[in-house]
Amino acid sequence: MYEWNGLVDKFTCLRCEHEYVPADYFTGCPRCLEQGYPVSLQVTYEQQEPWNINNSARGMFRYVDRLPYRTFPTLGEGGTPIIEVKGLENELGVSTVWIKNEGQNPTGSHKDRMSPLVVARAMSLQCPAVIAASSGNAGVSLAAYAAAAGIHCKIVTTSQIHHLWEKAIRMTGAEIIKVSDSIGRWEIVRKLVEEEGGYPATNYHVPPVGSNLFGVQGYVTVGLEIVEQMQKTPPTAVVVPCARGDLLWGIWAGFVEAKRMRWIEQLPRLYAVEPFPRLVEVLAGRDYRGEFPGDSRLLPSIGGNTVTYQSLHAIQSSGGGAVVVSNEEVEKTQGNLARKGIFAEGASAVTWSAVSKLVQSGKVDEDDRIVLIVTSHGFKGI
Repeated sequence: MYEWNGLVDKFTCLRCEHEYVPADYFTGCPRCLEQGYPVSLQVTYEQQEPWNINNSARGMFRYVDRLPYRTFPTLGEGGTPIIEVKGLENELGVSTVWIKNEGQNPTGSHKDRMSPLVVARAMSLQCPAVIAASSGNAGVSLAAYAAAAGIHCKIVTTSQIHHLWEKAIRMTGAEIIKVSDSIGRWEIVRKLVEEEGGYPATNYHVPPVGSNLFGVQGYVTVGLEIVEQMQKTPPTAVVVPCARGDLLWGIWAGFVEAKRMRWIEQLPRLYAVEPFPRLVEVLAGRDYRGEFPGDSRLLPSIGGNTVTYQSLHAIQSSGGGAVVVSNEEVEKTQGNLARKGIFAEGASAVTWSAVSKLVQSGKVDEDDRIVLIVTSHGFKGI
C-alpha cells in the first residue's frame, strides 16, 4: 500500500555501530541489549546514490529520499514556519532568536511527523492496530493518522490524561486504555504487541530505547527544514524540549545529513530542556540506565524518570548540553511567549527560560543564533 524507499541500506546501532538488515527492532540493538544497554538504531541510507529535496512537494514529502517510506498517510504535516522573534534577542542577550513552530502541524504538535511513518509501517505489515503509550500529544496524533488511514488505534494512558486530549483521541474512534501510572503503560503496550500483534509507536522497554525507529526518522525532517529555511543565517544552537529525546536525536541526524551534503559548514549545538535533572546528571557522570525521580506535573510532555542513549548521543556529538526548568516557570514563560504572539504548550514555552539560564551559565553568548523548538501549541489546555 505504501512505497518503501529503496535507498534504505541498513539499520545501524548508535552505540556499537553494528549493522542490521532493515526490520522491526522494538527493543533496540539486540547486541547492546544483551550487554544490558538499551540503545536505538538509526536508518542508514545508500551513500553512493545522490538525493535531492523535492521542490515540487510540500512538508515532509520534500525529503522522502531520507524517509523509510516514500508514501504515507498525510494530513499536511511538516513545512512548519521559522519565525524571527524581534526584541527577544535583547531580552535574552543573544544575537538572534528564532522559533520553529511545530504547533502548526495538523494535530498541533511535532508528533505528526512520527505518526504517518508508524502507520505506514503497520499497514505494510498488515498489523491489526497501532499502539502508543501517551500522555497526550503522541496519542492524539497517532489516533488521527490511524483514523485517516483506516487502521484501529489503541492508546494506553493514565487517569491523569487531560480531558481535551482524551476527547480528541476518543472522537477519532480510537480505544483508550487507562492504567494507574506511566510505567504501567509500558507493560500493557508490550502485551498488546507481543501477544496480540499490535504495532507500537512508542517504547515499552525499561529502561527505554526511544520511540519506534521508523517514526523517529520523521523528526530528521525538522533538522533538514531548519537548514533549508535558514540558509543565509544558520543557527549555532537549538533548544529542544526533551523527554526521551526522539525529536532531539532526529534534529541532530538532520543536521548531520545536511553537513554531509555540504549544505552547512558547522553543526549547531543542541540543548535539551528537562523538568528536573536527568540528562544533567548523566552528563555529569551518572549511568543513563538509572532512574531519575522528579516532579513534572505541569510539564507532562517532557516528564518521565528515564534517559535514553539517543539523547546522550545527540547532546555529546553536538557539543551541547542540558538545562533544567521547573513547574513554577511555566506560566511566566508561556506569558512571555504569548506576548510575542506565540501561544505554546508549557513544555514548549520553557525553552525561553532555558535560554536565559544558558546565557547566565555562559554556555551560549551574544554571538549565538538560537532556534527554540515549540513542539506543541497551547490550545490543548496544558
